[in-house]
Amino acid sequence: MPLLNRQYYTIADIYALPEGKRAELIEGEIFDMAPPSRKHQEIVAFFTKTIGNYIGKNKGNCKVYPAPFAVFLKTDDNSEDYENYVEPDISVICDSSKLNDKGCKGAPDWIVEIVSPSSRSMDYYLKLSLYQMNGVREYWIVDAERKIVIVYDFENLSPAALYRFDSTIKTHVFRDLEISFSSIVLDELSIIAKGQAACRNLSP
Repeated sequence: MPLLNRQYYTIADIYALPEGKRAELIEGEIFDMAPPSRKHQEIVAFFTKTIGNYIGKNKGNCKVYPAPFAVFLKTDDNSEDYENYVEPDISVICDSSKLNDKGCKGAPDWIVEIVSPSSRSMDYYLKLSLYQMNGVREYWIVDAERKIVIVYDFENLSPAALYRFDSTIKTHVFRDLEISFSSIVLDELSIIAKGQAACRNLSP
């Protein structure tokens, strides 16, 4: 839901927020960002490590940035101003000319959003259209609650593809990179098993 009560806001309002308050600006509306869960952060770390290792191994020029990382986007094709401010969970940028000290001015090549209860409608609808319009090549929605991943290959105009968490997913930006979520699933099962064992040990 909107964070403030005024009707239209600018990036200046984002930078005027109290220190430590994170929010995004889309089409003049400010949306607050809830603190992420542990599972959310584990998935962010998984993507950062996996993509970073791939880029390093292949001596690529792309960069991977986890949130908080600012991305400035246009509102429509006719706009000359980058009026939207978002912080995708994962941003992969292969054009270094878009990068400055504040973040990325223009569309990352690949964006990954990990869905949380407060961001569901934004990730599935609002950001989807914003990213596509700005020229993001590939967009992944990772829904840990439903244990699914939706992949949008905007560059090739391909239909959205739906995957389960036990799938191995081939990326489009990096043709020979495949992402497997099996380690995340196994870690989660391990935590559940340890929790159950602890409960049994506490039982009389």
